[in-house]
Amino acid sequence: MTQMVRLGDVAHINPRFDKSSLADDVPVSFVQMASVGAADGKINVSIVRPFSEVKKGSYTPFKDGDVLFAKVTPCMENGKMAVARGLKNGVGFGSSEFHVLRPSDQVDAKYLYYFVSSQAFRKEAAGHMTGAVGLRRVPAAFLADAELPLVPLDEQRRIVAEIEKQFSRLDEAVANLRRVKANLKRYKASVLKAAVEGRLVETESSIAQREGRSFETGEQLLQRILDERRAKGVGIGKYKEPAPLDTQNLKNLPDGWTWATVEMVCDAIVDCPHSTAKFQTHGYPCVDTTWMTTEGLAQERARFVDEATYNDRISRLAPKTGDIVFAREGTIGTAVLIPDRMAPCLGQRVMLLRTSSDYLNGLLVHVLHSEIVKVQYRSQALGSTVAHINVGDVKRFAVPVPPASEQARIVAEVDRHLSIIREVEAEVDINLKRALALRQAILSKQFSV
Repeated sequence: MTQMVRLGDVAHINPRFDKSSLADDVPVSFVQMASVGAADGKINVSIVRPFSEVKKGSYTPFKDGDVLFAKVTPCMENGKMAVARGLKNGVGFGSSEFHVLRPSDQVDAKYLYYFVSSQAFRKEAAGHMTGAVGLRRVPAAFLADAELPLVPLDEQRRIVAEIEKQFSRLDEAVANLRRVKANLKRYKASVLKAAVEGRLVETESSIAQREGRSFETGEQLLQRILDERRAKGVGIGKYKEPAPLDTQNLKNLPDGWTWATVEMVCDAIVDCPHSTAKFQTHGYPCVDTTWMTTEGLAQERARFVDEATYNDRISRLAPKTGDIVFAREGTIGTAVLIPDRMAPCLGQRVMLLRTSSDYLNGLLVHVLHSEIVKVQYRSQALGSTVAHINVGDVKRFAVPVPPASEQARIVAEVDRHLSIIREVEAEVDINLKRALALRQAILSKQFSV
């Protein structure tokens, strides 16, 4: 029979700890907030400190079998709760942002943990938080007065066993879904690798040989690009010849391909303005790393500037449809195409690449995302706090140049594979969300009165 009881009547909330009970040299477990998992009940008790180091601080003491409850936002909402087990000498000290719930002999520790970690309980606790925005906390009085559906101990343990049986099945399903995501990531990398190494589609050289005709090689195409650049004086400011390509340590390419630098295949390369943009909720779009992903621009994270800032930031070169924005700091290596009907300016930590009409912008994006370029900037990334690469380094990246018609086939085939990958990833993400919802549904069912 279920009866509703005050949680404080069946568990001690933040029980006192007798510091005289331990010698200073006794090792105890030290549990930081990061050591407790979010909504999974996991706890890392491997960090050990002598009692003398923790007894004078504002750390929260607890013992084996206690339930830790994160009281501060957003840790509480994220479900950072766990049963403390395997503590060194049975004692632990941790973040001052934990409440400690010590079950009496009327309640099983795991039964109590599953109840307070349920989404329904966390939602109710969030409504009772006090304090300033960003530092809101669940008061101990709320926990003490919360109503717990209490059943006999043997029934509690049966409920816990049923919850864990169903969670085990869900965990297996989630693990399988995450393996699928990891495999998709590897598959994407292999597609890009095959594309930039000339193994994804039949080469123009092979087709021409089979059909008994000649073709313009990548080397000839590159020379034509450079000749046209020179004749037109393409670039920003006074025309300069691209720096020569260092071919040392470059791999062999398929017949009909050649190596070039990013600078050689681009009509324009400019860095972002060095002034810091002041963002607002609407206005003129300003592309920076905040809303750049390997899949394109995440419009929900768009940032905007006012008209004066916009005009100032496009004064050197106004980005246009099809230009590439490349992250050279923070999320180094992310490259996105500016979509149709967007006329943005550049934010911080990015640069703009405008490819020659004879080198497909979509191909350069795929090359920039491939391992062939990643190995170049990994060794060049500077900075210990926030890694970055210089504009000059990006200009000197070595990139493959396939024949023009082969470029189009490569881009089309890569895009086809990536479209399939995105569809599967979306389905996996939907099922991962379903699994999380099912966990909460299981808890809701077991604790419903």
